[in-house]
Amino acid sequence: MQTEYEFISLHLVGNGDLHKRWRSVLWLGVLLLVLGLIATALAPWLTLASMVFIGGLLIVAGLLQGLHAFAYRRWGGFFVDLLASILYLVLGFLMVANPGASAEALTLLIALFLIFGGIFRLAIASLVRFQNATWLLLHGAINLLLGIMIWQQWPVSGHWVIGLFVGIDLMLNGWSLIMLGLAVKKLHPE
Repeated sequence: MQTEYEFISLHLVGNGDLHKRWRSVLWLGVLLLVLGLIATALAPWLTLASMVFIGGLLIVAGLLQGLHAFAYRRWGGFFVDLLASILYLVLGFLMVANPGASAEALTLLIALFLIFGGIFRLAIASLVRFQNATWLLLHGAINLLLGIMIWQQWPVSGHWVIGLFVGIDLMLNGWSLIMLGLAVKKLHPE
């Protein structure tokens, strides 16, 4: 049975490159943790900025798809390309013009995803017995509770949930890199 340090040493450190650069891994983790804290504190603004950014990406994709359609108009997929272009453009402009409504709609979808995913995980964990089913049961319960909490506060939750989730993800990613950097620091590169 491998210990945590043996696993890291065998699978991540390899020839010692990661061991030599543990400080950069640690500092990247610190930076992501700080960015996550800022994102969490500014969740409503990050949510709106995310919607504008995604809308902008859809507009660019729509323009490129439209250019492709007209550049190859003799191709049999011309109308599919053209329709996809129009869909991307319309959706992108709607998101940019109404980032709050876009965030509310997306948040409602996230709440429904969490609720139904939680119910599914609870059902599987209850009906099918397997080792560590408790973790799936816990995962399902947390998803269900999060989904219900977001849904109960909807549409207000639509103005902060996406930014909060991005912030939490950045913080968790940063924390895991900090822990990795500290664990690798303790290893011997041989």
